Amino acid sequence: MTDLLARRAARLGPNVPTFYDRPVHLVRGEGVWLWDDAGKRYLDCYNNVPHVGHCHPHVVGAIARQAGTLNTHTRYLHEGILDALDRITATLSHGLTQGIMVCTGSEANDIALRMAQAVTGATGVIATDNTYHGNTTATAQLSTRRPPIGGYPPHVRLVPAPESDTDPEDFAAHVRRAIAELQAAGFGFSGMMLCPVFANEGLPNIAPGFLDPTVEAIRAAGGLVLCDEVQPGFGRCGQWWGHDWLGIAPDVVTLGKPMANGHPVAATVASEKVMSAFRTAFGYFNTFGGNPVSAAAVNATLDVIESDGLVAHAAAMGHHARQRMQALSHPAITEIRGNGLFFGAVLEDNGQPATDLAARIVEDMKDRGVLIGRIGRHMNILKMRPPLPITAEQIDLATDTLAQVLADHA
Repeated sequence: MTDLLARRAARLGPNVPTFYDRPVHLVRGEGVWLWDDAGKRYLDCYNNVPHVGHCHPHVVGAIARQAGTLNTHTRYLHEGILDALDRITATLSHGLTQGIMVCTGSEANDIALRMAQAVTGATGVIATDNTYHGNTTATAQLSTRRPPIGGYPPHVRLVPAPESDTDPEDFAAHVRRAIAELQAAGFGFSGMMLCPVFANEGLPNIAPGFLDPTVEAIRAAGGLVLCDEVQPGFGRCGQWWGHDWLGIAPDVVTLGKPMANGHPVAATVASEKVMSAFRTAFGYFNTFGGNPVSAAAVNATLDVIESDGLVAHAAAMGHHARQRMQALSHPAITEIRGNGLFFGAVLEDNGQPATDLAARIVEDMKDRGVLIGRIGRHMNILKMRPPLPITAEQIDLATDTLAQVLADHA
């Protein structure tokens, strides 16, 4: 492992982090399981990319067959991309009927921002102050892991991220204030980009209807609601889409990681009106977006979600996970959070974020064969986000292991 880390540093450069203080060298995956180079097996309760399970044979087979037949781009005619978008838009409401397929969620969100500009003629945009929407120049200006060089640009406003006890009207008031500032500064207001479960913000325990006053403020100002479904989408919340759970009607929806079970595919979906404005204002082409192999991966993933009933399964398993998490006992646990198969626990020490404790627990869980992560402004929220086929018995294994690790840190 020392040699591999040295090679990594030599070829990838500095500040390319690995998970865990003692990194895992993974060599194989199947379903909800991963194996390292020494043959140790890990229950994967972290990765949402293998949405229907690592190396699902139906998805792998579809990729291999299409790769062995044809792969080109969308300036030639092909049914695959149309089949994929037909099936995705069939699960969406609110007039979201047209899409652009790309390779990453960053690209999808970048397009969404340009769509808002095209519709409104404005450049001002709002996000929360503890979020992540991608790595392009435009999306990085909304993301808060590292401030952009030169500071946040003047056309961007970041409002306080919600907590579980945030009042919906208070959140909306921050958004109204940000809109007024953007308008007064001459940028106008194009829209607000948000994750409907505020995943990177720490998955606060908000309820359906929380964003109603905010959406009303966005609409009143002529802006668009840009919904980043990269994490909650494709059934993780027990419904197809996080915005359906929250009860809002977005103008643009962005999709990513889970939609092809790890193959690099993402998409931006919008109404005909929004798409027409974008296509008129911007020339856009993506060489790899929507290629036949990627489209085959999407269609195969959708096959599994539908045939295995994974949306309903996520709802049932999410309920089971929440019950098991609620039964955990430790003085540092101040709140259990969760939405479908996305759940965790807030850790604090005398009212302060227990960041170091969270890091130790994640490391110890890995050593005991269960992979989890951390999230939140202070990285003190344990995060569990397994592939959708996880069973109740496997959730029990994860939560029983967490109980044992917590006991070691009592």
